[in-house]
Amino acid sequence: MSRRTARAAAMQALYQLDTGLVSVSSALEYAFQATPLREQDEQYARELVAGALSRLEEIDSLVSEALADWAIDRLAKVDRSLLRLAVSELLNQRPDTPVAAIINECIELAKEYSTEESSRFVNGILGAIARKLCVNQQ
Repeated sequence: MSRRTARAAAMQALYQLDTGLVSVSSALEYAFQATPLREQDEQYARELVAGALSRLEEIDSLVSEALADWAIDRLAKVDRSLLRLAVSELLNQRPDTPVAAIINECIELAKEYSTEESSRFVNGILGAIARKLCVNQQ
């Protein structure tokens, strides 16, 4: 299973949903057309999107706290979608997925779908959120 490809499709679906003009099923269908996946990868992407949507308020709150003096709605939609995806994974972390892998995958997706500058920004925000979540879990 290619988790990076599944994450890319999930990010694309979250991006589509962020526009507010599509349903979840339409967003996923679009993402799967743009990024063809094997069945198990599609299932993983669906789980990622469902996980992000089920905890969206909590995720946006964590991102907003990490942004400090910057509003989440001012972020580029790609960056906001990437952060929502990664924070969802951090909150719903699987035992076989280390925090560093989640953050690194998001950074790589930022490089591919956004900008080099965004990848550094995403890294900083996710690092702060991961530290906060780790402290809260102890």
